[in-house]
Amino acid sequence: MHAGPGLTEKITYCRICEANCGMVATVEDGRVTKLRPDREHPLSAGYACPKGIAFPEVQEDPDRVLHPMRRRPDGELERVSWDEALADIGARLRAIRAEHGGEAIGMYMGNPAAWSFGHTVWGKGLVDALGSPHYYSAGSQDVNNRFAASALMYGSPLTVPIPDVQRTDLLVVFGANPFVSNGSVLSIPRVRDRLREIESRGGRVVVVDPRRTETAREFDHVPIRPDGDARLLLSLLSVVFEEDLVDHRAVMEQARDVGELARLAREFPPESTAAFTGVPAERARSLAREIAGAPSCAIYGRTGSCLGRHGTLTAFLLDALAAVTGNLDRPGGLVFGSSPLDLEGAAERGGLATYGERRSRVGGFPDVLGQMPATLMAPEIETPGPGQLRALVVTAGNPVQSVPDGEGLERALGKLDLLVAVDIYANETARQADYVLPATTWLEREDVPVAFQQFFYRPFIQHTDAVVPARGEAREEWQIFEAIGRELGVTPTSVPAVRRLGRLGLRISPRRMIDLMLRMGPRGDRFGLRRGGLSLGRIQRSPHGLVLADAWATGVLRGRVRHGDGWIRLVPDEIAAEIRRLGREAPADSSLPLSLIGMRELRSHNSWMHNVPALMRGERRHALRMHPDDAAARSLAD
Repeated sequence: MHAGPGLTEKITYCRICEANCGMVATVEDGRVTKLRPDREHPLSAGYACPKGIAFPEVQEDPDRVLHPMRRRPDGELERVSWDEALADIGARLRAIRAEHGGEAIGMYMGNPAAWSFGHTVWGKGLVDALGSPHYYSAGSQDVNNRFAASALMYGSPLTVPIPDVQRTDLLVVFGANPFVSNGSVLSIPRVRDRLREIESRGGRVVVVDPRRTETAREFDHVPIRPDGDARLLLSLLSVVFEEDLVDHRAVMEQARDVGELARLAREFPPESTAAFTGVPAERARSLAREIAGAPSCAIYGRTGSCLGRHGTLTAFLLDALAAVTGNLDRPGGLVFGSSPLDLEGAAERGGLATYGERRSRVGGFPDVLGQMPATLMAPEIETPGPGQLRALVVTAGNPVQSVPDGEGLERALGKLDLLVAVDIYANETARQADYVLPATTWLEREDVPVAFQQFFYRPFIQHTDAVVPARGEAREEWQIFEAIGRELGVTPTSVPAVRRLGRLGLRISPRRMIDLMLRMGPRGDRFGLRRGGLSLGRIQRSPHGLVLADAWATGVLRGRVRHGDGWIRLVPDEIAAEIRRLGREAPADSSLPLSLIGMRELRSHNSWMHNVPALMRGERRHALRMHPDDAAARSLAD
C-alpha cells in the first residue's frame, strides 16, 4: 500500500494484548512513523486501544537495547559483538552442564512471548533439549490455574472453553474487566461493542467483582469480597441442586460425579457464605436461578478470579456450574474453540500438554504445561543439591518486578553462575544480568497468532510479515535460542524426532513449521489434496485475516475430553480435597481488615509501556484506591 511520496503502508496486527486488533503501519525510510486501526479487519473493524497506537514510541525508544551487552566487573554494561557474547555464554553454560548436568540451566519467559510462536516453542525446546525441569513463566501469576482446572476436569490443560459472547442470553463475568483488558483467554476485539450487543438483543451482563470496575459500571454489578469467588460459586451450585435447577439430560450426557458435587456444595448454602463473600443470600439465590433459567448462559472468569488462595478451584467451579445448568458445549454457553494448526494434538504428541507430570525439587509442586511456579526460582537457586538452578535465561520478562517477593528473587539472582536477559529493555531484572541480548519488537517479525486460535470469539486467523527490519543488531528470540543451542550441541525442540533431525544438520524454521502444521491440520489443504484448505500462502493472500466460520461448533465435548472414558470429572480427588479445605477455613483475621487487590489500566501494560510519553500524560500517579467509607474510618483523605 502506498501512503504518499516516500511512504508505504503495511497491514499487520497488534501483539500487546489478546485482542490482536488489526493495524496499519505507516513506514518511512525503514521506520514506523504511525500506527492506526485497520478498518478492513474483520473483527476489530477500525478499533485499536491507546497502547497499540502508541507502540511506535517503543519501537523507536532511544532506551531500547539494540546491541549485545556484557556486564563489566564494575557493574556497568558494555557493548560486545554477537560472536563474543554467544561464545562466552556457550562456554559458561557448557561448564555448568558438564559439572552439574543440563538440569542446572533454566528459563523464565514473560507473557509477551505468547505472541510469537518461535519464541515460545524454541525457548521451551531449549530447556527440554537440556533435560531441565527449570521452566518458569508469567503464567504463575496469571492463567496456569485455569489450565490446571482443565486438566482435572477434561483430562488436558489445553481443553479450555470460552464464553460464546455473540450468541449468549446471559453473560456472568467473575473477576474480569474487559472494557480495560480487552479480554483474556478470550480474543475479542471491540469487546465493548460485543458486550453491549448482548443487551441490545434482550440479554444481560452481570459482573461479579470487588471493585466497581469500568465494565461493572456499565452492567449489573454484584460486589464481592476479594477471594470470595469459590465460596460464591459453591453457593450457586448449592441452590441449583437444592431447587433442582439441574439440566439432568446435559449432565447425564457429559459428566460423572454429579451426586458427589451436590453433596459437597450442600455445605455452602448462601446463608452460610454471605459473611465470607459479602453477597447477600437472596442475591446469590436469585443469581443461581437466573443462570439456570436463562435460555443460554456463558460464565467467564479471568485474572481477578485467578489470584486468590483458591484460584484453581474457582476456575474449576466456573465450568462445573456451566455443566450442571446445561451451558457447557452449547450455543450461547461455554464453547470449545479449536486451532487449525491442531495445537492440542501437537502438544500431546510432543509431551507438552502436561499437568503434574513432574514435581518441583523444592516443595513438590506439580508442573502446568511443563512450567513450575515462578515463586520457586529463588529457593531453587538457593537450595543446594542435585538439580540446583545455577544458570537462568530470562526472556521478555521482568520477574524481579512481577513475581512475589521480588527483593528475595533479586538477591537470589545475584548467586547464579550465569544470568542472561533477552529483552528490548535493560529492565530491573536485566540490570543484574551477565549479558543482555537485544530482541526484536512485534513490528520487526513475521507472525501468526498461534497461541490464541482457540480463544478467538469467532474462528479467525491472520498472518503478518515483519513491518520493518530489526533495529540495530536485534534478533528474534528463536534465533537467539537456536544459536545458544548450537553452542551447547543441542537442537532447541521438545519433539524428539525434530531433535534427531537437528543432529543430522537439518533445521526447521518457525515459518516452515507453521505452514506444515496448517497444511496437515484439520482445515489444511493437505499439500493440494484438499481444495480450499489452509496453507500459509492462502492466509498471506488475505492480509486483513480470514474468518473461518461464523461461530464455533458445539456438540464437540466428547471429542475434546482426554479422560479415557470421554466423560468430564466434576469431583476429582484434588478438587474434593480443596473444597473440604475451604470449608475448614476460618473467617478473615480481624487484625487484617483490608485486602489489597490489583487492577487494570487502559494505558498500561507490563513495564515495556512505561517509557512511552503518550501513555504517561496526565494524572498517571500510582494511587491506592479505597472506598470512601473505609478511608473516612481511618482518617484518610485524597
